Amino acid sequence: MNRGPLGKHSQVAHGYYTFPKLEGEIGPWMTFRGKKVLNWSLNNYLGLANHPEVRKADEEGARDWGLAYPMGARMMSGNSNLHEKLEEELSQFVKKEDTILLNYGYQGIMSAIDALLDRKDVVVYDSECHACIVDGLRMHMGKRFVFPHNDIENCEKQLEHATKVAKETGGAILVITEGVFGMSGDQGDLKGIVALKEKFQFRLMVDDAHGFGTLGETGAGAGEAQGVMDEIDIYFSTFAKSMACIGAFISAKENVIEYLRYNVRSQIFAKSLPMPLVVGLLKRLELLREKPELKNKLWEITNALQAGLKEKGFNIGNTSSPVTPVFLQGTETTAIRMIMDLRENYGIFCSIVVYPVVPKGVMMLRLIPTASHSLEDVKVTIDAFAEVAQKLQEGYYEHKFTDISV
Repeated sequence: MNRGPLGKHSQVAHGYYTFPKLEGEIGPWMTFRGKKVLNWSLNNYLGLANHPEVRKADEEGARDWGLAYPMGARMMSGNSNLHEKLEEELSQFVKKEDTILLNYGYQGIMSAIDALLDRKDVVVYDSECHACIVDGLRMHMGKRFVFPHNDIENCEKQLEHATKVAKETGGAILVITEGVFGMSGDQGDLKGIVALKEKFQFRLMVDDAHGFGTLGETGAGAGEAQGVMDEIDIYFSTFAKSMACIGAFISAKENVIEYLRYNVRSQIFAKSLPMPLVVGLLKRLELLREKPELKNKLWEITNALQAGLKEKGFNIGNTSSPVTPVFLQGTETTAIRMIMDLRENYGIFCSIVVYPVVPKGVMMLRLIPTASHSLEDVKVTIDAFAEVAQKLQEGYYEHKFTDISV
């Protein structure tokens, strides 16, 4: 049976490298296969997952409303004052006219792309856009042009092609990129793309899942950090990263959101976001707004981690966000043995990425710092990485390492 590019490893990887089980209270230290591990693989940037005020709001939301409320899709019978309040507060926070809530980020942006485009329209997008964007574009029956990651000169060339096609079809142009690219951690060159609006007519859509809550003076994201928030026509983010919850939202001009409310199929034909989640998200957004010390702590940990890794000679690429990649040389087998050594003998749990996500011969360890980590956690990790890197250089994982049964 053909299990696909990831599934082909399932028989040896399942439960350890893939679908691992982290147990215990959500935080930097959790349990993996009966052992305490220092966890750098949590979508919990601001440490809100176990914040006492958040836990209380989640508990009260479940007690007062139950998971069933409201019953039905928003359009039919699933709307509420609290859903609308959350949309209003998100609009104010990211300084857009209106907002639509989405049950899930992946489904939501796919469906939004499908709703925004018809076969006459043309898309220009960054080559490293997330899978949810790529899958949304697969449904697009019109032309699309891709530019190499953050290559503004090539983006301009693709816009020239797109403009010609749009004139022929009578359609419009949508440019899609990300605020922060989740693997490499570098920001999308929003400022560079926005500058092209002087020459070309297009709307800009930005997926800012990793930037929302972490970047900008107030935490409003990569657009705020780069000073171009007003020029982002369609702003998308999830609640799964900084907000440590489920769901997503799109903010834009009022007429765009009004159109999406009546055309985003993943929302029209799906049950409304359950009320306990809405209650909890209102509390999370309140803390994001009113407790800047959470973002400041995140960046204290991020800066210490990234500076420490660079000081030890590690290549962390061009990250300009909390996402911290560590690039090393080695085969897939080397990567498997190294990550096993980190988990079993050093108590460090992080994600590892190999080909085809990165080039052959390259392996990438991906660390996600949070406001819940400590500077001691950073020191322990850097010391462990330094020892593992020395082992790698000496060929330990090719010749001396003994695989541990998983």
